[in-house]
Amino acid sequence: MAQVLSDLLRIKSVYYSGNVYTPQSTMKPKMLEKVDESKSPSTSTSNTSLIMVNDPDPIIYSWSNVNVFFRRKAKTSRFLGRGNSTDTTPRVIHILKNVKGICRPGELLAIMGASGAGKTTLLNVLTHRNNDKLRVTGDISINGIRVDPEAITSRSAYVQQDNLFIGSLTVREQLTFQAMLRMDRYLSYEERVRRVNQVIMELGLTKCENTLIGVPGTKKSISGGEMKRLSFGCEVLTNPSLMFCDEPTSGLDSFMAQNVIAMMKSMAERGKTIISTIHQPSSDIYSMFDRLLLMAEGRVAFLGTTDEALKFFNNLNLRCPEQYNPSDFFIDQLSVEPSKVMESRHKIAMICDNYDASDHGITDQRKQQQQTTTTTKKNTSPYKASWGTQFRVVLWRSWLEVLRDPFLIRIRFLQLVTLALLVGLLYRDQQMDELGVFNINGALMLLLTNMTYQNCNTVVNTFCSQKELFKREHHNGMYRVDVYFLAKNLVETPFFTVYAIIYTTIIYFLIGLNPSLERFLLCAMVAVMVTWCAVSFGYLLSCLAPSDNVALALLAPCTLPLLIFSGFFINVRSTPVFMKTFQYLSWFSYGNELLVVNQWSGVNNLTCTVSASCYLDGEAVIQRLGFSEDHFAFNLTCLALLIVGYRLLAFLFLLLGTNRGKPRS
Repeated sequence: MAQVLSDLLRIKSVYYSGNVYTPQSTMKPKMLEKVDESKSPSTSTSNTSLIMVNDPDPIIYSWSNVNVFFRRKAKTSRFLGRGNSTDTTPRVIHILKNVKGICRPGELLAIMGASGAGKTTLLNVLTHRNNDKLRVTGDISINGIRVDPEAITSRSAYVQQDNLFIGSLTVREQLTFQAMLRMDRYLSYEERVRRVNQVIMELGLTKCENTLIGVPGTKKSISGGEMKRLSFGCEVLTNPSLMFCDEPTSGLDSFMAQNVIAMMKSMAERGKTIISTIHQPSSDIYSMFDRLLLMAEGRVAFLGTTDEALKFFNNLNLRCPEQYNPSDFFIDQLSVEPSKVMESRHKIAMICDNYDASDHGITDQRKQQQQTTTTTKKNTSPYKASWGTQFRVVLWRSWLEVLRDPFLIRIRFLQLVTLALLVGLLYRDQQMDELGVFNINGALMLLLTNMTYQNCNTVVNTFCSQKELFKREHHNGMYRVDVYFLAKNLVETPFFTVYAIIYTTIIYFLIGLNPSLERFLLCAMVAVMVTWCAVSFGYLLSCLAPSDNVALALLAPCTLPLLIFSGFFINVRSTPVFMKTFQYLSWFSYGNELLVVNQWSGVNNLTCTVSASCYLDGEAVIQRLGFSEDHFAFNLTCLALLIVGYRLLAFLFLLLGTNRGKPRS
C-alpha cells in the first residue's frame, strides 16, 4: 500500500507541474493526432485537441497470483460389447498460472504471446467478462484496493476485437447514442453533442459522420478503418482513466494499424492506463509500446520495458538477430512447434522459471504483495443514465432501426397485401350454403395461420441476432434488460397492428364475411390479438435460442402442436385429456373459436343443397365444431393472458441469458 501511495503522490505532483507521468520519464503532454488518411501517423497533428485531456483520476491497475481453471464435465461413451463406460473424474484445465502484472498511468502495456498462450483469457479476467464458466482466483486492484467489477466498468473502457454496431445507424447517431447513455448524467444535451463533435473531428470521422455504418457481409457503408476508429470513439467519449483493447489492429492494413496504435500511444501520454493484447505487431508498432507482458502456456514469460525484454532473452543465450522484428522473435521463442512439442514446452518452462527467479520478477512480485489490500471498493450502480433516459434513448435507436429496415416496412407490406389479395380472390363471394360454410371456415383458419407464421418469422431473430451487441452494451452499464426489451416491444407493435388490420380488411370484404360493422371490428380485433400472440411467441423463441438458425429451426416444431389443436383439424371435444395443455397454450384454439362464433352467430339464412352435410343455421355450425358462444369473453381473456405470458417468459429468458456473471474467487 505504501508503494501505491508513493506512486500516486508522484503522479499528482507531475500533473500539477503540467507534465504526465511515464515509467521512463516525464514528458510534455501531446495533442491527439487527427487521423487523416492522406498523412502518416507521425506527421498528422491537430491544433486543438479536446478529447485527451490530462486525466484527473489516474489509475494504477495491478493483478497478482491470477489463476483460471476450467472444469470439463465427465463424458459418457458407449463401446461395442462393453455397455456404458463413464468417465467419473472431471478434467480440470489450468488455463492461467500465477499471472501477475501492473500498468501505470502514462503506460501502453502490450500483452503478447503465441496462440493459446492465455492473452484473451487474461484480458477477460481483467475486465471481469465471460468468467461465469471459469473459476478465477487472485487479486485485482485499482490503486492498491481490490474493487468490485461494477467499479471497474464505470471507470474503464473496453475496445473489443469485433466491431458490433447497428448497421442502420449513422456514425453520428451511434456516437450520440453512446454519449446519452455513458456520459455523466449531470451533463446537458448540448455538452454531450459538443463532445460528440469533438470526437468526430479528432478521430477523422467528419467525412463519414452522416453515413450508415452498414452490416458486414451484407451491406457495408464505412471502411474497416473507419469502423475501428468508431469503436475507439465510442469508448473515449467518457474520457476513461483505464482502457482495455483486444487485438485493436486485427483486420487492418499496416498503415491503419499504425494509426490506431498511434492513437492509443497519444492517449497514454495523456495519463491514461492502457492495456492491449496484440498478435505479432510490426517493428514500427512494437516501438510504440512502453512495456510488454509476454505470456506462454498460461504463464508470465516476461514483464518489463521493450529494452529490458531483449536483455532478459540475451541473458538466456536467446539473442534476437539484427534487423529482426523483436516481437516476431519473442513469439517464435514462446511458441510450441508441432514437430518439437516436448522440446518447445521445456524451453518455455525454462524461460518462465528464469523470469520468476530473476531480480526483475522477484521485485515485481514484492510490489504486487505490498500494494494489494483486502478492502473492496463497491459501486452502487453501473448505470450513468436514469431509467427514463435509458428508455427514451433506446426507444429512439430502435425506432430508427425499424424505419430503415426495408423488409419490415416496404417488402413485408407488399408481401402482406399480395397474400391478402390472393386469399381474398380465392374465396371471393362465398354463398351461404354447406360449401360456403366449409370454405369460409377454411379462410378464417388461413387468417390465423398467416397472421402467425408471417409475424413469427419476422420477429424470431429480433433478440438472438443482436444478443452479442446487447450483452456488450448491457455489461458496459448503458441500459437495463427491461429497458431494451420494452423498447423493442413498443417500437414494433404499431407496425404489426396496422398490418393485421390491413390484411383482415382486404380478405373480409373480398370473401364476403358477415356484413355487420360490429362483426368486422370484432374480427379485426381478434386478428390483432392473434398477431400479438404470435409476436410474443416469436420473442420467446428469439430469447430462448442461441442463434438465428436455432430459432428458425424451433419455430415449426413448436407451433405445429398448437396449430393441430385449433379445432379445425380435430374437434375440441375429441382432444385427449393428457394433451389438453397444448390446447390451453394455443392461440389458434381461442382465435378460431372467436372467429367462428363471430361469423356464424345469429346467421339463419343458410341454404341446403346436399342434405347429408346440411347446416340449418349458424348455431349448428358452431355446435358441430364443438364451440360455444358462451366462451367469447373467456377466449378474449385467454388471448390477452397468452400475449402477456409469452412476453414475460421471453423477458425472463433474456434476463437469464444476459446475467452479468460476477467472477468467482
